[in-house]
Amino acid sequence: MLNVLVGAKVSIVTPKVQTTRSRITGVAIAGDTQLIFQDTPGIFAPKRRLERAMVSAAWTGAHEADVLAVLIDARRAPAAIGDDTARILDGLRESGRRAVLVLNKIDLVRRRDLLAVTASLTGDGSPFDEVFMISALNGDGVDDLKAHFAAAARPGPWLYPEDQLSDVPLWFLATELTREKLFLALHDELPYGLTVEHVRWQDRGDGSVRIDQNVLVGREAHKPMVVGRGGIRIRDIGVAAREELQELLSRRVHLFLQVKVREHWAEQPGLYRDMGLDFPAAG
Repeated sequence: MLNVLVGAKVSIVTPKVQTTRSRITGVAIAGDTQLIFQDTPGIFAPKRRLERAMVSAAWTGAHEADVLAVLIDARRAPAAIGDDTARILDGLRESGRRAVLVLNKIDLVRRRDLLAVTASLTGDGSPFDEVFMISALNGDGVDDLKAHFAAAARPGPWLYPEDQLSDVPLWFLATELTREKLFLALHDELPYGLTVEHVRWQDRGDGSVRIDQNVLVGREAHKPMVVGRGGIRIRDIGVAAREELQELLSRRVHLFLQVKVREHWAEQPGLYRDMGLDFPAAG
């Protein structure tokens, strides 16, 4: 949804939950209004330090925002009102914050099911003031949602240049794109046990850029799963990431990936800092 609102890819997308690990800022223009969106990690019951940092970032973003939007996959409801959704609704009620309910992927759901979903989420005590039904894939309903945000904007100066789409550094976006390709290529729990570390960004004299990254896994047994037989899997992942980076940057990209075992990578404060997350205390 963020990408279609901004009109460019600023946040990675995969079918896996908890893909977003940090707050991603996207900037869009609606008439004479500049809209600043923050895509936050999901809110769920965290078990590990990284997950606690992700949930904390999500609630911080919610407290700072002028307008809140809760995005729910319409295909999952009314079963979507599970523990995680209930946790969000309870948090909104406790804080006294109101929000907009956004049901996504309506192109894949029957109308009567959409009505049932809406009814299940907007009953007595609901924190939602408005409901929008959209398809981020084909754009249905997105213009109305964007217009709603613009109408709610407060008067004031624009905070970003007119042509800026995000405040995410290019090196960070490059690591995220590689992580997206890893998530799409791997299965089960392995994606949640890895991350991508930025090593070097070198602008070259011929106008191209060399990017070096480390793919960090927590166990020795995971390394061959990422590398693949004869290195074919990591090669294909690198090709996919490089091609998308070249399209994004409009320049030739030389991407070098090294798969490394670092058992406690999720305990390194520096990686949290790179992701824009606070490093929470152990617990």
